[in-house]
Amino acid sequence: MKIPAKVSLYFPLKPRLQRLFMSPKKSENMQWHSRKRVSDGVLRHPADSQAWKVFDERFPAFGSDARNVRLRLVADGFNPFKNQSTSHSTWPIVLLPYNLPPWESMKSYSIILSTLVPGPKTPGNDIDVYLRPLLSELKDLWENGIATYDSYNKEMFQLRAALLWTISDFSGLGCLSGWNTYAKNACPTCADQTDVVYLKHGKKWSFRGHRCFLSPNAEIRTIASYVKPEHRELNLTPLSGYDVVQMTQNRNVVFGKSKASKPSVRAKTGSIEQMWRKRSIFFTLPYWEFNLIWHNLDPMHIEKNVCDNILGTLLDDSSKSKDNVAARRDLKILGIMKQLWPHTREDGNDYLPHACYCMSKAEKKNILFSVERYSCSDDMSSDISKCMDVGRCRIMGLKSHDCHVIMEQFLSIALRRVLSKKVTAPLIILCEYFRAVCAKSLREDELQKAEERVVLALCQLERIFPPSFFTVMLHLVIHLAYEARVAEPVNY
Repeated sequence: MKIPAKVSLYFPLKPRLQRLFMSPKKSENMQWHSRKRVSDGVLRHPADSQAWKVFDERFPAFGSDARNVRLRLVADGFNPFKNQSTSHSTWPIVLLPYNLPPWESMKSYSIILSTLVPGPKTPGNDIDVYLRPLLSELKDLWENGIATYDSYNKEMFQLRAALLWTISDFSGLGCLSGWNTYAKNACPTCADQTDVVYLKHGKKWSFRGHRCFLSPNAEIRTIASYVKPEHRELNLTPLSGYDVVQMTQNRNVVFGKSKASKPSVRAKTGSIEQMWRKRSIFFTLPYWEFNLIWHNLDPMHIEKNVCDNILGTLLDDSSKSKDNVAARRDLKILGIMKQLWPHTREDGNDYLPHACYCMSKAEKKNILFSVERYSCSDDMSSDISKCMDVGRCRIMGLKSHDCHVIMEQFLSIALRRVLSKKVTAPLIILCEYFRAVCAKSLREDELQKAEERVVLALCQLERIFPPSFFTVMLHLVIHLAYEARVAEPVNY
């Protein structure tokens, strides 16, 4: 008997959706977004978003019945063995209905487990193979629907369903969309317009050019501390579905062990067409091409990486700091920040000049004591004080929710006591930006103002920190406000 290489578990979607209408109360809540939602211009629910409204306008037959289910797909890998030394990644793929009111949409009983992709390795580009049963069922639910009994209205109706977008971390976005998230043009929104430079000694890409997002008359565009003035004007609008279909129409990918399905992830190519590893299986859905947004970034994942960057560099953590000998040597190659260039001593070792964000051991302890003293409920984060090593001035083992609390509540207060306003001002704006984007109620004008402020803050940080500090995660920060404005509040 032949033994399968892998066994993927799939749980049919149709009976799970029918079950949502078996209870009168639940069935009533599935129509909440149309009957009881307050529409006053404030974004509290995905139904208030531009993407939802444009979808209903394009497909009026689907939007006319509030019982038709809007879904989001969430995917990420985890280690089920709780052993940090074991490299294992099992991927659950879950769906959540958007029809429900905010206080029910994110409850555990509303989560629909669809597929379980086994480990021990990440599925990567081959995730489309595991998604085929789900996409086949979603396509049938869109075209034909399924007869369902509505216990609230006490009638039968033809239930249809649509997948609006996916939510994942950045590496997961690469698996689901087919976009190469490790190369030069890693940002899927900016694509080939990304201002990026390769660091010879750091051996990484630096996403440092954010002046192109400022207003045309901004003074910092022509400031003398930059190598050259910036005259480009870019917007934050992603590629259209038509463009993606055209770019990926000639992509022939063989899934499985074939080398053809595993292109070079570190490619330095500047061609946007070559950034696509495949045409995502989601484009088999008839409506997917016309969605305003397909793959949402996970703000918590970005927030954690930004928090690690800031704390690691300020506390001079040898394993997480972005300021080291390699970073200083790259400054010399790029011809910027001459005051921070390394000097060679008589013994042959490099001496790194003191930067404005460098702190003494006493100042580092002040930051750790400030963060350690604050406490919050167990629902918000773990016990952050247990992650502190005050003696060695290090913070270790922070989870996403810990970084979320530190960035939005504690960091801006702790930094004011030890660093100059030149350094703290843009970092405080960055913290305020995350707090504004993660609010439960959003206003479009406020998000646009926050977006403008954070771009200016990033430009100010470019004059303070070395290019190695500006990873792709720090660049993706500027796109969070757009996604929250177009798609949904972050708490979803």
